[in-house]
Amino acid sequence: MSSELADVGLIGLAVMNLILNMNDHNIKVCAYNRTTSKVDHFLENEAKGTNIIGAHSIEELCSKLKSPRRVILLVKAGQAVDDFIAQLLPHMDKGDIIIDGGNSHYPDSTRRCLELESKGFLFVGSGVSGGEEGARYGPSLMPGGSTAAWPHIKDIFQKTAAQVKGEPCCDWVGGTGSGHYVKMVHNGIEYGDMQLISEAYDILRRGLNLSDDEIADIFAKWNTGVLDSFLIEITRDILRFKDTDGEPIVAKILDAAGQKGTGKWTAIDALDYGMPVTLIGEAVFARCLSSLKAERVRASEQIPGPTVEAFKGDKQQFIDDLEQALYASKIISYAQGFMLMREAATVNGWDLNNAGIAAMWRGGCIIKSVFLGDITDAYRQNKDLESLLFAPFFQQALAKAQPGWRRVNAQATLWGIPIPAHGTALSFFDGYRTAVVPANLIQAQRDYFGAHTFKVMPGKENDHMKTGQDIHVKWTATSGNVSSSTYNA
Repeated sequence: MSSELADVGLIGLAVMNLILNMNDHNIKVCAYNRTTSKVDHFLENEAKGTNIIGAHSIEELCSKLKSPRRVILLVKAGQAVDDFIAQLLPHMDKGDIIIDGGNSHYPDSTRRCLELESKGFLFVGSGVSGGEEGARYGPSLMPGGSTAAWPHIKDIFQKTAAQVKGEPCCDWVGGTGSGHYVKMVHNGIEYGDMQLISEAYDILRRGLNLSDDEIADIFAKWNTGVLDSFLIEITRDILRFKDTDGEPIVAKILDAAGQKGTGKWTAIDALDYGMPVTLIGEAVFARCLSSLKAERVRASEQIPGPTVEAFKGDKQQFIDDLEQALYASKIISYAQGFMLMREAATVNGWDLNNAGIAAMWRGGCIIKSVFLGDITDAYRQNKDLESLLFAPFFQQALAKAQPGWRRVNAQATLWGIPIPAHGTALSFFDGYRTAVVPANLIQAQRDYFGAHTFKVMPGKENDHMKTGQDIHVKWTATSGNVSSSTYNA
């Protein structure tokens, strides 16, 4: 065994593929696991013949690392991360770097970053996406935290990450908890993509009465065009996969979707920031509705709806319309996700590189797609782009998709096939492009029942209503003259 010091230490062997990936790129790794017998087994099997070394204690791990020490934690999010940090610190020096590569909630990463910096250490919270295959052959890495740490980990991270067109799917995200924030939004977008695809599947299955093999062929074709992506690709493969009896396995799977919380975190954060990230929210709620299996079965027996009649139009045209509807809805979802990151950056003082974020997602991760290259280009052409919907490329794409998008939404509604994600995407699109929405009536109602006040529309001022002023009207003879500033019901 080589006596040379390791470039990086890694705690947690659940994702040992990442260690093997680093070794492939001549990065010397020292591996440690709380159950030390797993370290020995790893060294004697998967890591045999490599330059990977092991440690049987935190102290030994730290003693085998180059300075500044770089330690990556790949452990369960939450208390385990704090516990390992506490164990590491006595054996580390100021300027050493602790990297949390787990699925931590970004406020925890912000707290850890500030706490460690106050003690002279550096912290990085890095989103990691791509699953087992990504870990082995190149994940998408989203590091953020102590900026001073980046020069010391850049080479390791960018060599380990997936490569697209000669560029690593990894770049510095920003300060404190921004790395895990971007990963959280990535996961929320993943929820949205999966829901959109499942709705398209449902429309083809129940609306057009197509078999799983026929739908797989459609997804295969879609994967050669604007929808070319990992999720479309695996959907094609899933639909073709047969059980031992020759029946598609997907048709036997209970229709109750699980979730681990990152989609919910994104939806909650959107509400906290007041950002209309409607598609991810609907995707989360759709999973919640799917879990009410017994209740849905009872409702299907007792609550009538429209009959799904045989489609009498041009079937191929409708399939083409559905492709465009899925593409347009996907554009809306990503636009909403970047709107949320824009607001979070403003509130938290992060200088996020939107082009870099989109580029990180082009490969190695679950939402990787050709489409992300177009987003990267849009932000590289205009780093201050207010919304993807203002980018000429996406304006043209939505103009092309719009007729079919509307036809699909209308037909699904007539069939009674639920399309929460597609439906909210189109509603957001129409709301976003509407100069005057009916919120004026809501403001009048709020002032009527709660004296919440309103502001007057520019151009509608008069002697007693001026632009910019908070105005309360006596709607009835019993209305008071005092406006409310604290009543929020």
